[in-house]
Amino acid sequence: MSTQQQVQFAPEPLDVLIIGAGLSGIGTARALTDQCPDKRFAILEARQAIGGTWDLFRYPGIRSDSDMYTLSYSFKPWTERKAIADGPDIRRYIEETAEEAGITRFIRFCHRVISANWDSPSACWTLEVEISATDGSVRQEQLQARMLAVCAGYYSYAEGYRPSFPEEQRFAGQFVHPQFWPEYLDYSGKRIVVIGSGATAVTLVPALADKAAHVTMLQRSPSYVVSRPLVDGIAQRLQRWLPLPVAHALTRWKNVLVGIFFFNMARKHPDMFKRRLLDMARDQMGPDIDPKHFSPSYKPWDQRICAVPDGDLFHDLRAGRVSVVTDTVAGFSEHGVRLESGEELPADIVVTATGLKLNMLGDMRLNVDGKPVTPGECMAYKGMMLSDVPNMILTFGYTNSSWTLKAELTANYTCRLLRYMDRKSLSVAVPRRAPEVQETPFLDFTSGYVQRAAGLLPKQGDRKPWQVYQNYLKDKLTIQYGRIDDGTLDFH
Repeated sequence: MSTQQQVQFAPEPLDVLIIGAGLSGIGTARALTDQCPDKRFAILEARQAIGGTWDLFRYPGIRSDSDMYTLSYSFKPWTERKAIADGPDIRRYIEETAEEAGITRFIRFCHRVISANWDSPSACWTLEVEISATDGSVRQEQLQARMLAVCAGYYSYAEGYRPSFPEEQRFAGQFVHPQFWPEYLDYSGKRIVVIGSGATAVTLVPALADKAAHVTMLQRSPSYVVSRPLVDGIAQRLQRWLPLPVAHALTRWKNVLVGIFFFNMARKHPDMFKRRLLDMARDQMGPDIDPKHFSPSYKPWDQRICAVPDGDLFHDLRAGRVSVVTDTVAGFSEHGVRLESGEELPADIVVTATGLKLNMLGDMRLNVDGKPVTPGECMAYKGMMLSDVPNMILTFGYTNSSWTLKAELTANYTCRLLRYMDRKSLSVAVPRRAPEVQETPFLDFTSGYVQRAAGLLPKQGDRKPWQVYQNYLKDKLTIQYGRIDDGTLDFH
């Protein structure tokens, strides 16, 4: 929907401003329309389309690395056959959700939030927003709201993580970063080196192998890679036997519980779990592939485990269309990548699948009563609010499971909080940290993108309600059924 087609919005201040029209933002808007129909809200989206991550990323093979029965919403069953879905299918699913719920008309596209400023006397947020018009002109505007729901994700849309390599200017071929994949890049018959070993790399490599002359995945260190069924057979059978909402709910809970079980097993028995993952990889790769390429030095779930649907990466390895090299980039020649081992990988295209650049709050500046707030100096209340920041809910999904599971809990909590404040005639809710609560890292992850952003992310605490569980069952009990007025939230 273009800006000209949007409806006339209600006068400000609005009750809620949602920042971001991706999975989280559309889910939050749906929760508000269902649970708080009297609340006036709008969604501010910096881009020109719905979808967030799933509209931004357009590289070949882009897909979910969570199953779609948990990545989809609980209220809108996933009906496609693939359990690990392609990016365009996910984007269409989000768009359908918005249209069916009548949410699209509340989205203000091309609205990028520059800063958010809280004023205690008026109990209101004032946002400085940059608005881009179709003719290329840009203007600034102020918008006001009582509550902010920040659904902008946790990484930069403007830039990915791209390390510089020695002598890369010598390379006569083309560098491509997956986050900014050229729309008309022709890689047919080309030799491609993909630098990286994470979820993006293992997704890209099989997709590129369909047309490329050869694809090499160059990794500094291996990741755990596990083959998962592209189609969930149990889900398909349940959909044949049961009403669709019931089948969806059962499949969703099945996948949640299985995921929690295996994650806890990995944490309690890391050596046993690691052996099992390596055995599964060896069975897939065949006798001609060196197992060292899939044998990480870290424990399972110290970093996210990469899923490949129906073992597509391993299939291409066995067929010889793809190879894996574990080494370090020493430099570049005109025709390829030079490695520390002395080997040179010939390449026409080098894809730098080197990761994301994390940010917080969509890079907007945050001020409370004129004082700048740095999220990295705050503590996260239930993983959803920042200490000493009033009337702001932050959506941050799971790293060991589907993003949407936590996003839905957060959206429902937002509605619970608003209804509670209405019943008690309250206008402000702000979490206050007690001095005895000790800081711990927000994410217990060794992934490079997390370590690089350690100073950007808020802290978590060593006790309730400041802990970040990464566990859907614990969060459901705490967030959905726990008391709103728990002695930590300060209401006035």
